[in-house]
Amino acid sequence: MAKVEIKKPIVEEISASIKDAQSVVLVDYRGLTVEQDTKLRKELREAGITYKVYKNTMMNFAFKGTDFEALAPYLEGPSAVAISTTDATAPARVLAKFAKTADKLEIKAGVVEGCLYDADGMKTISAIPSREELLSKLLGSIQSPITNFARCMNQLAEKGGASAVEAPAAAEEATAEAPVAEEAAAEAPAAEAEAPAEA
Repeated sequence: MAKVEIKKPIVEEISASIKDAQSVVLVDYRGLTVEQDTKLRKELREAGITYKVYKNTMMNFAFKGTDFEALAPYLEGPSAVAISTTDATAPARVLAKFAKTADKLEIKAGVVEGCLYDADGMKTISAIPSREELLSKLLGSIQSPITNFARCMNQLAEKGGASAVEAPAAAEEATAEAPVAEEAAAEAPAAEAEAPAEA
């Protein structure tokens, strides 16, 4: 079998993987232990990221004519590729987090949503929260004023309710005191009328 025939399916596999990719990140995995490599693959898989080791020449062929062709200068030495079709920042985030516990793992470069970033640029990208986290924060910031408004309205209703309960009670006391005042007023002229008679 000719070398071209052997290479073709691998190039097609890479091409299919990057076809709808939002980001592609190249890493140097030299020095990772089998245990570390297994753990890294598991974490990437759980994040929905495709991670594979390919020959640089195969990736070079597959990247030609795509946004990922800009990665060609970084295809030196052993390279693994992390591909995400759903979350553009996920590969950088997972790889950078893993590299904190496995210093042998190095991010070479990456293309995120059509833009090329070197190793330093990928560190910046890795600090961007996931889409879910950003949506959650946005939802929280939208809900916060509504929650505060509802809380204030509830407190006003509770205060208003207490005033409403106190008002009828005060009115009843005033009504109960009114006949006593009337009786006192009625007795006063009688007392005045009796006074001259005694004189």
